[in-house]
Amino acid sequence: MSSAYILLIPVVLFVLGAVLIFVILSGKKKGDNESSSKKKKIRAKSASTLLKEANKRLAQNPEDSEALMVVAENYYTNHNFEKAFTSYNMLIDHCATNKELDEFGITLKYALSALQLNRIQEAYKALMICRGMKQDVFEVDFNLGVLEYKKKQFEKAAALLFKARKQNPEHLECSKYLGKSLFRLSKYKEAALLLRRVIDNDPMDKESIFSLGQCYHKLGQVDHALKLFLHLRPDPVIGPQAALLSGTIHNAKNQHDKAIMDFEIGLKHENLPQKVQLELKYQLAATYILTHNIVRAVALLKEIKQAAGEYRDITELLSKYEELTSNQNLQTYLISQTSDFVALCRRLSASFYPNARIKITDISVRKAEYADILAEISTRKWEDVILFRYMRSTGQTGEFLLRDLYAKTKDVRAGRAFCITAGDFTPEAKQFVEARLIDLIEKPELMKKLNSLTESAAI
Repeated sequence: MSSAYILLIPVVLFVLGAVLIFVILSGKKKGDNESSSKKKKIRAKSASTLLKEANKRLAQNPEDSEALMVVAENYYTNHNFEKAFTSYNMLIDHCATNKELDEFGITLKYALSALQLNRIQEAYKALMICRGMKQDVFEVDFNLGVLEYKKKQFEKAAALLFKARKQNPEHLECSKYLGKSLFRLSKYKEAALLLRRVIDNDPMDKESIFSLGQCYHKLGQVDHALKLFLHLRPDPVIGPQAALLSGTIHNAKNQHDKAIMDFEIGLKHENLPQKVQLELKYQLAATYILTHNIVRAVALLKEIKQAAGEYRDITELLSKYEELTSNQNLQTYLISQTSDFVALCRRLSASFYPNARIKITDISVRKAEYADILAEISTRKWEDVILFRYMRSTGQTGEFLLRDLYAKTKDVRAGRAFCITAGDFTPEAKQFVEARLIDLIEKPELMKKLNSLTESAAI
């Protein structure tokens, strides 16, 4: 045999060995797969057999605890909670006489089935029993905490959810409800930390985003809050409330046009809860008043009145602003810009002494409360300094403001003063001016003067 053939022998042996090993391994793998499939079939068959046997036993003896347990577990596993609830309820009765039954596990699954069926009272009672049997069980503490939150028992909810979170820190629903409970307890920083973690793990959790926005709002971080509320405005569920809060923030920033847009977006949502709808309309009407769009404001106020009757101060607002729509001078007096208000007050001052020469020497305005006009009045028979105070109010003016007016009258050495209001004066205020040179002009007389200005302008 030549040397070349001798060298080929090891190579041939190696190849044959590799083929043999491959065949053996392939056969084993196939056998394992067949064995695994067979085991699954056996298990499935076993479970099915157990259930059939349990049902047969229950048909013969409805009080068979072991059979009832098999059936209850099957219902629970397959999410047939109605039948699971009934089965576990029967098993709870058996626990008193059969000590081999797991009373805690049965009661817990009874409670969880009740929750799935929205049978809150049964669930709450069963969970409380579970808590009496065992402490520090996550399913018990978490579900009880959620139920306490929904009952507005926020202190109890926070305590239970805090315990539950210690047992399972990664459970997002637990962190969410704990954050919401802490918000209700005015613990805004702690609530915000939890809610941020929830959103980091689930950016689509809009309920948590809204709650976080509320936390920011309460903490004075209005820009962060506004960003979240604007993001949520289109949402069909949370959108209306988000629009309400973003509009409130825009109004606080004196961005009334943006606030109007917020409220209008909120009102475009379908199936609005009446409470939210009424408040959106109310805030929109209030914003229209701020922008002097009285006609639209009154239309909205009428809608609210028709839908809810005595909602907030709706009757008072309607009484006040319906009149404004028909009297431009009164509208200017009460709600127009300061410059327009002062110009009207100058004309009113002249109307008190139509045949006299009037020289206005000083004008001062205190915010949106009132304007003081000091004038020198000259007639053929006398000359004097008169102080006029124009109150931008439809309510009652009290003694305090008249004492202030009296003091100022002496300071500027005015011979007389007039206090004019679109409302009226308290009895104490009227009593105060009885022995003093201060004349009180209430709404009826003011309206006559405003109407006379309108008539003279028309002429």
